[in-house]
Amino acid sequence: MKFYRMVFSVFILAGLSATASHADKLPPFGTPTQNQFQDYWYNHGAELSRFSLRQMRYGEIHEGDAVLVFVTEKMNSDTQIKADHPGAQDIAILKLNAVRKFFTGIYPYSIMTSIFAPVDVQNYPLPLKISSSTQEWCGHAYTQMNLSDNKYRVRMHSYFEGEGDKDFNLHKVLPEDALWTLIRLAPGSLPRGEFSMIPGTVYARLAHRPVAAQKAFANLTLFDEKSLEGNPLVIYEINFPDEERTLRIYFEKDFPHRIQQWHETYKGRIGAGAKILTTRAIRTHTIMEPYWKLHSNKDRRRLEGLGLSAREMGGK
Repeated sequence: MKFYRMVFSVFILAGLSATASHADKLPPFGTPTQNQFQDYWYNHGAELSRFSLRQMRYGEIHEGDAVLVFVTEKMNSDTQIKADHPGAQDIAILKLNAVRKFFTGIYPYSIMTSIFAPVDVQNYPLPLKISSSTQEWCGHAYTQMNLSDNKYRVRMHSYFEGEGDKDFNLHKVLPEDALWTLIRLAPGSLPRGEFSMIPGTVYARLAHRPVAAQKAFANLTLFDEKSLEGNPLVIYEINFPDEERTLRIYFEKDFPHRIQQWHETYKGRIGAGAKILTTRAIRTHTIMEPYWKLHSNKDRRRLEGLGLSAREMGGK
C-alpha cells in the first residue's frame, strides 16, 4: 500500500495565517517509517481507547465514560460516504468516532462525533465530513459539515426551536474537530499563534453557541508526565478569547501520537452566577481490535480490555 508522504507536510490553508509562538521550544516531531505507519493503522483493526470522563453539564461535573475509536477506511469522494466496494478512485480516510456517555440526574446523555480526515494531508488538509449527535431524554440534535470547494455546508437539526433545521455555508477554515485526527496524522502541522477556527460541534451544541469561525490562539509545549505506555507527552492548548474557553489536548510526542487526556474549560452555564468548570478525560485503556467483527454475545468479554462492562458504557 502506498505510504502517504503528506503526513510530513506543512499545514497550509487559504485564509488561515498562523504565526509561531516565540514560547514554543518543542523539538521536531519524529517521522514514522512507511512500515511503522502501515503496520499500526492497517494491520491491527481499530485503535479503541477508553477514558475516564468527568463531564461538565448544568453547572456540575458528571462522571461517565468516553471512547475514541480511530480506524482507517475508504470514502467515496463524490458522496463523502464510506465506500461499499472500495476502489482506486476512493480516498483513504482516518476516521474518528468519539463517544461520551454520562448521566445528569436521572437521565443519560449519549454524544458522538465522527471526523472523516483524509490520510493524504497534503492534498486534503481538512476533513471531508464532520458529524455530531446528542441524545438525551429531552430530545436529540444533529449537526453535519461537508467540505465542498472553499466552503463547509452545515446542516443542523435540533429539538430546540432556535437551533433546529438550519442549512448554511461557512468559509473554509480549520474546524476544531479536525484537531483530533491531525494530531494522529501530522502533529507538526498543528497551527500555532493566532488563527481562525470553527469551534467544536459538541461544544456549540452543549453551550448553545453558533457554529461560526472565531479567533483562536494555540501553542505546543512539553509536558512532564508520561502516557499510559510510559511515553513523553506534549500539550496542544487552544484559547478562544471571545468565549473565555480553553481546550488542552495531551498526546504522545512520538508516533503513533496516542491521545492521553483532554481538558476543556469554560462557563458551564449562562447568566449570573455561572461557574467556570472543566471537563476532564483521562485514558485508562487502549486495545487494537477489528470491532466490526466482534458483534456476538461471546465477544462482550473483550470489553474488559477496555475497562468497560457488558452494559457497554454506563454512567455513574
